[in-house]
Amino acid sequence: MKILVTGASKGIGKAIAELLIEDGHNVYGTARTENLIKDYEKYCVCDLATHAGIEKIIEFIKENEIDVLINNAGEYIYSPIQDITYEKLEHITKLNLETPLCLISAVVPNMKKKIFGRIINIGSISGVMGEANASLYSATKAGLIGATKALALELAEYNITVNTINPGWVDTELGNSSIEDSDFTKDEIIDCIPQKRFVAPKEIAGMVRYLISEDAKGVTGQSINLCAGLSVGY
Repeated sequence: MKILVTGASKGIGKAIAELLIEDGHNVYGTARTENLIKDYEKYCVCDLATHAGIEKIIEFIKENEIDVLINNAGEYIYSPIQDITYEKLEHITKLNLETPLCLISAVVPNMKKKIFGRIINIGSISGVMGEANASLYSATKAGLIGATKALALELAEYNITVNTINPGWVDTELGNSSIEDSDFTKDEIIDCIPQKRFVAPKEIAGMVRYLISEDAKGVTGQSINLCAGLSVGY
C-alpha cells in the first residue's frame, strides 16, 4: 500500500512510518525540513499551516495515488483563553483541523476508484476530555473526532474506513516540551495517569498497523483513546 504520514520527521509520525516500512509498505512522509525525511522513498517538504503548503501536498497526493492517509501533523498551544490572539487561533485551526480535512478531500477520489482506503487521524485525549488552558488545541482535536464520525458514514460503502486515535501524554519531544509550557511537573502529570506512565510512540504505531489491516475492515468512525487510562479518570 501507498501510505502518506504527515509530520513524519519525529515523534509519533516517525514511529508510525518506521513500523509500516518494516511491514513492507511504501511509506511517504511530509515535514517542513528536507533533511529529516530524505530517507523516505518519497517525501514532500511543505508547511501544512500555509496555503502554499497545502496546495503542494495535494498535488503530491494526486501524483502518488495514496491508499492510506495518516493525518499526524499538528501543534499544541498552551494558553489561557484571555491570551489567545486571532493569529494563534487561525494557525492552529488550519494546521490541526482544516489541513486534515483538505487532505482527506484529496485522497478520497482515488480511494473511491479503488473501492479501498484507510484514513487515520491522530487526535488527542484533550479533544475527548478537554484541557484547561488548551482550549484551541482541545477544540481542534474534538473537531477531528466529529469529522471522523461523519466521514465514516459518508465513505463506508466504498470500503474506506475513517478513525481517530487519541493519545494521552506521549513520550516524545512534543510531549515533553508541552510539559514545560504547562503549570505542572512531569512527576505531577504521571501521578494523574492511572498506569503511571507516558504512552510510547510505538504503541500508537501498533494501533495504526491494526487499523489499516484487513482484520480492522469493520472498524470505522471510532475515536480510540490510547492514553494509559487517562480518559477513564483517576
